[in-house]
Amino acid sequence: MNPPSTRVVDRNVPLRALVFALALAAALTAGLPAPPAARASTLDTACGTPLSADAIDTIAELSDPTALTGTSMQQLEQAVDNHHRIAEILVEHRDRRGLLALGLDIVEQSAVMPLQRDPAAFDDREWAHDISLDLLSRFLRAVHAEFTGAVAEPQWAHYFALTKQCQLSAARVAMAGYNAHLTVDLSLSVAAVRGTLANAPDYFRIVDAIASNGFLIVDATKAIYGGDLGPLWRFYFLGEGLDTVLGAGVATVPLLRLADAGANVVIFGNGLALQDPTLAPTVRTETDLLWRTADSAFEVLAALGGL
Repeated sequence: MNPPSTRVVDRNVPLRALVFALALAAALTAGLPAPPAARASTLDTACGTPLSADAIDTIAELSDPTALTGTSMQQLEQAVDNHHRIAEILVEHRDRRGLLALGLDIVEQSAVMPLQRDPAAFDDREWAHDISLDLLSRFLRAVHAEFTGAVAEPQWAHYFALTKQCQLSAARVAMAGYNAHLTVDLSLSVAAVRGTLANAPDYFRIVDAIASNGFLIVDATKAIYGGDLGPLWRFYFLGEGLDTVLGAGVATVPLLRLADAGANVVIFGNGLALQDPTLAPTVRTETDLLWRTADSAFEVLAALGGL
């Protein structure tokens, strides 16, 4: 006869097994996209008519810049075409995430791409292709993050959050997008493609072409989304109305610098400085302060002017 068992029964085994199973399930599902129903509840609309699941998936696919192939010019053509299709979908639904996409698409078609396709337009064609591609790719990545539930960079997370605040004016929301695109991303693009003073003429050819077509953006935004960008646009690029926001207590130095030197000069200079390891930390801090200050100014102007 065998002696009685002396094994001690661990009453915590079932609990431990449950905890282990839950931990394993969490590990296996970490990083997976939310279920379709959860995604739809957060991604299908921004103050317009709801997007279908197919439309959301299409935007997510088109906004992935890692799928671009070929030379820098070939990739730029693909990126512009993809962005055009994204803008069409969002504008058709009057989805406010299309406020910036609308304006970018207009200047891409009317100003940027005609220059990029002209073999005699630039001193350094490859650099010109590279900076336009890098800049557009940054916005596409932000769109991709928005439509896949990923985390966007702060300036883009702020813009997309505003697109869902339907009580805000369309002009206020749109300028948050232009501010992120120009104040932050354009400086980062100048740095990323290793811009130098020798590239300044090509840089200003691009931004001047965009500025000369600014009225098209203003007109289209008003016609489609009902937002009058004019006052905010003039404030950003010309410094009009600085006395209004300075009197309201908005930080003064960044805005005065932007107005005195000109937005495009400041942006290019920041891009050059970001390439210097000793200057980069300070410039990143100043760039962050600049876009936040400009955004606060837009908020003040919108509140005081009913924009």
